[in-house]
Amino acid sequence: VITKLKILSPLEIIMSNTACVVGNSTKLFTLITENFKNVNFTTIQRKYFNETKGLEYIEQLCLAEFSPVLMEVQSKYYCLAAVAALLKYVEFIQNSVYAPKSLKICFQGSEQTAMIDSSSAQNLELLINNQDCRNNHTLFGVLNYTKTPGGSRRLRSNILEPLIDIETINMRLDCVQELLQDEELFFGLQSVISRFLDTEQLLSVLVQIPKQDTVNAAESKITNLIYLKHTLELVDPLKITLKNCNTPLLRAYYGSLEDNRFEIILEKIKTVINDDARYMKGCLNMRTQKCYAVRSNINEFLDIARRTYTEIVDDIAGMISQLGEKYNLPLRTSFSSARGFFIQMTTDCTALPSDQLPSEFIKISKVKNSYSFTSADLIKMNERCQESLREIYHMTYMIVCRLLSEVYEHVHCLYKLSDTVSMLDMLLSFAHACTLSDYVRPEFTDTLAIKQGWHPILEKIAMEKPVANNTYITEGSNFLIITGPNMSGKSTYLKQIALCQIMAQIGSYVPAEYASFRIAKQIFTRISNDDDIETNSSTFMKEMKEIAYILHNANDKSLILIDELGRGTNTEDGIGICYAVCEYLLSLKAFTLFATHFLELCQLDVLYLNVENMHFEVQHVKNTSRNKEAILYTYKLSKGLTEEKNYGLKAAEASSLPSSIILDAREITTQITGKILQTQRSTPPEMEGQRAVYHLATRLVQTARNSQLDPDSLRTYLINLKKKYEGDFPRAEQVPEKTEE
Repeated sequence: VITKLKILSPLEIIMSNTACVVGNSTKLFTLITENFKNVNFTTIQRKYFNETKGLEYIEQLCLAEFSPVLMEVQSKYYCLAAVAALLKYVEFIQNSVYAPKSLKICFQGSEQTAMIDSSSAQNLELLINNQDCRNNHTLFGVLNYTKTPGGSRRLRSNILEPLIDIETINMRLDCVQELLQDEELFFGLQSVISRFLDTEQLLSVLVQIPKQDTVNAAESKITNLIYLKHTLELVDPLKITLKNCNTPLLRAYYGSLEDNRFEIILEKIKTVINDDARYMKGCLNMRTQKCYAVRSNINEFLDIARRTYTEIVDDIAGMISQLGEKYNLPLRTSFSSARGFFIQMTTDCTALPSDQLPSEFIKISKVKNSYSFTSADLIKMNERCQESLREIYHMTYMIVCRLLSEVYEHVHCLYKLSDTVSMLDMLLSFAHACTLSDYVRPEFTDTLAIKQGWHPILEKIAMEKPVANNTYITEGSNFLIITGPNMSGKSTYLKQIALCQIMAQIGSYVPAEYASFRIAKQIFTRISNDDDIETNSSTFMKEMKEIAYILHNANDKSLILIDELGRGTNTEDGIGICYAVCEYLLSLKAFTLFATHFLELCQLDVLYLNVENMHFEVQHVKNTSRNKEAILYTYKLSKGLTEEKNYGLKAAEASSLPSSIILDAREITTQITGKILQTQRSTPPEMEGQRAVYHLATRLVQTARNSQLDPDSLRTYLINLKKKYEGDFPRAEQVPEKTEE
């Protein structure tokens, strides 16, 4: 529930008053209040959580096309009770009800998406940068070139809940590929999509029927009808742009726009609303659009009211012009939604004091060399103007409501349009991100294989391509232990793998020369090492809670990234816990990357054939100015464990610690390591033989499952594989070379 709520990012949470009793609250309430400190909590009476009422609401409000949802939810007690409470609350707060058969209602669990817990989302900086929440150095920031609020919301929810269905992902990738190959389509779509408003928001407001006819309700409905007309007029340009598309998904969206209901609604609107009534920026422009939205000769009284309004506006402009002539001042008419019409004057003489202005000017304010003010006559005329507007809005509202009641039965096509626009916007955003970097289309197999992959967020920060690395994880070699000095790139590499996995599963290209992924149904990370004073958890306790969560929930299809486990306690306990955790995870087929400073864990590859040791290389360079040896970080990943010794001391030396402290530390370290019995790491030849056979077998299985090579290329690949196998096999065990058949 907590993970799902983090994805939904609510502004307000409604709970039953019985669940939130002080001193006797439920566990759910306690967890939610701990995790959502900036969200408004509202309690409503328990009686409104009524599952029977919830089912009735769905039957009354759900569009016929979405009615199968009734079968899905009729036995879900909590779901129906929550629906009843929510709709009752909305009715009470917004003082409006929903039109019958006007809502798209669907039941959305998390079965068809990968699960990323909120802690992992934070560690990976999917939405929020951990250093500065205001900057956009996040995965969302890397991919977000959306043009509409709906597209942005869809991208956000996809990043937090990536897809797990390969067919759907590949359909998206086909679209991105077509958008990249066809510039005309890309720019044409981008141009049309950018003109859409927030269609979801518009729909939500359109299907609400206010309980009271207030001026605000009237104004809002008229505005929304103009927005709806604007939206429907974009359907044809969008259809024309998509007409010659080839990919199935884009063809399907083109098909959904062929729905004749779009035309029916637009025709109904055009019989009542002026052709030139449109969405415009600026409050005065929009006020004018609302006033003259309805065609003339539909309501005689409305036409008279509008003539009156026009005369008042003309009188205001005339009056201000006369005042300018009277006082020989450069006055002009201005407008704001808060003040109505007022007078503005720009003067080069910045020293002109306000008391030198004529006495009939009141409410004077000055910003730089611009004065704003009004007069008693202008205030009276504004009041007459408002009165006239109220009449216009009221009569227009009555006409609009009649029109909308005819539109509601066709509203289903608008939900389809909203879906289409947000999805196209997101796919365009993926294509846009590709054009700014050398991303590649990912494949989906049972192997995680990335050739020269790099970190997408780091590229955005550095404004150049970071050091690229290869990754190869299969079922037969599914546990990588990664070692290397501090700052050599271990944490960045772990995050890079997770980010590329998420990008691939939402249908985006990925930062690499080649990439193949196994679908991950869960992504777990254990990366941060901060105390949590809010829940009274030390660094170590927080580590243990996070690792316990992973162990309880991980399965064979998980991707697990663990960085520096066990460093919050003493070394012996830390190594023991790490070893035990590794052995437990080795019993799963999950793909696991385990970064550590405990070199003792590297012995695991002697016992387990599916363990691979990897390390980040560093080079030593002489610093002639200080006559010391310095570490040069290459950020390159290589096979085997790190050969670096005492890299903590070297890192400390590079900092500003006093040299006397460094010398003492070096001496103490030498004494301690001298006393510890060093177990020599040696692998018997038979173990090497077993490992070579095992790796050959896993490569052959991978090839049999996934190879798309032609016969000649496959033969070449198998010959090279055989040579590699013979090279890996210990000399003592090697069979005599045979000629190739």
